[in-house]
Order: sequence, then C-alpha cells, then structure tokens
Amino acid sequence: MTLTGVGQSMGEVQLSDLVNVQNRVREAFGWSHEADVESAKRLLVACDKRIGSGWERAQRDRVLDRLGLALRNADRIVFVGADAAKEDLKQPWPEGTVFVAADGAVGACLGVVRPLCVVTDLDGGHHLEQAVKAGVPLVMHAHGDNRATWEACLRRWQNASLSLVLTHQTNEQLEGMHNPGGFTDGDRAVCFARWLGVSLDRATFVGYAPDRVGPWSAVTEPGRKLKKLAWMAEILDLLAPHWRDGRPERNPPATNGNQTQA
Repeated sequence: MTLTGVGQSMGEVQLSDLVNVQNRVREAFGWSHEADVESAKRLLVACDKRIGSGWERAQRDRVLDRLGLALRNADRIVFVGADAAKEDLKQPWPEGTVFVAADGAVGACLGVVRPLCVVTDLDGGHHLEQAVKAGVPLVMHAHGDNRATWEACLRRWQNASLSLVLTHQTNEQLEGMHNPGGFTDGDRAVCFARWLGVSLDRATFVGYAPDRVGPWSAVTEPGRKLKKLAWMAEILDLLAPHWRDGRPERNPPATNGNQTQA
C-alpha cells in the first residue's frame, strides 16, 4: 500500500516505512517480535470465537468500513492526544468535523465532543470504560507487553457489545487484524487514518506533545515515556509535519491519578 497526499515536500510514504519503524522500536527497547505475534494471535482468536457478540470478524469488518467512510468523508479530522485539555475541544468546530482519540485522551472528549473512535492499547484506565459504555468504537491494539491488559479488559467487557477493529505491530499477515504502522496510540491513530486513505491536510492535532507526559497518559516512568514520544514525533513528522503547528504552551501537568500502570 502506498500512502499519498501527505505533502509534496516529503514525497510518498510507504506503509513498509511505517512498519519498519516498529522493527526499529523493538530493537531500541529490546522487545521481542515473537511476543508481539503471540499477543496478536491470541487476541484475534479471543475475539473471533465470540460469535454473536459483535466482536467477531464480520462485524469488525463492518466497523472498519464505517470508520473508513466517516474519515474519508469528514471535512476536518481532529486527532486528540494525551496533552489535550477539555477547554481545547470547547470551540465551534465546523460541521463535518470528526474526532479520533488516542487511548486515555478520550477522557478529554467525553462530555464535550463525540469521538468517532478510540485508538488504544488499553491502558487508558476508566476513561476507556466510559467510552465502552458510551458505545464508542475501539481500534484495539495488541503487543507483547499488553497481553495481560487486553485479557483483563475482555473479561470485564464479556457482556458488552463492543464495536471493534483489531490492530497489531508484527511483520506477519493476520487475517482479520491490521497493521497500519505506528508505535504509540497517538501516532498510530494518524497511521490508521492514512492507511484508510484519508488525506492528512484535513487533520488538526490537539494535545500532541513530544516533550511532556500528558495528563491523559497512563502512569509510567517519565524518562521512558519521553523516549516513546520521540518515536511518535518521528512518525508524525513523516506523515503530517504540520502536527507541530499551534501547540498551546502549558505548565507540566499533574499526574492523573485515575490512570492505570502502563
């Protein structure tokens, strides 16, 4: 797949370029590709066997089609990251604007704007629980370090009718699961939209900060998180260099005690 329409100054970005970043990230952090594959395959099986739940493959395909159509038809796409404040979203957005939240940043959206979906590896804490209750679709991601997390979430949501799309970060082709590229939830949200054929010149970025841990992030070791955000910035620079424009200056946020351990 070729990603085009991103900007003449950078030429074309190949999906293989974005997937290769995942290989570099694994090498940088010492993570195992085999663990990523095992987690992805187990999540795929866990969802496929839930026939009639809305989690199964045919229903996930319908959710993917619906999200793709909404994103391609949107006049404006607002990506909401972990440094967003609710006040950032309280503005008269033009008609035809849709919102894509990165994991716990859905908490900034709820009660202010209706997110089209949440792109998540499931460490967004109770904000994700609220999103599930509100019927917001989840673009659910599997990687080697979150297997216990997604297993716990699926147990809690076993009676919920989830709207799901499944993503992974492996070099394998997994039928019923997708790798749009990307690493953190924030940049993977953008990769997901571009993978679906969305032109990112219609994108606005709220709460995307490479130099601080946002209040909607999971509780994590700050130095390690900043290293992850540097990878996010590299991916976003490839896809949509204007993501850095107009970021509001803030004081370092206080830790959000409602988040779960990353």
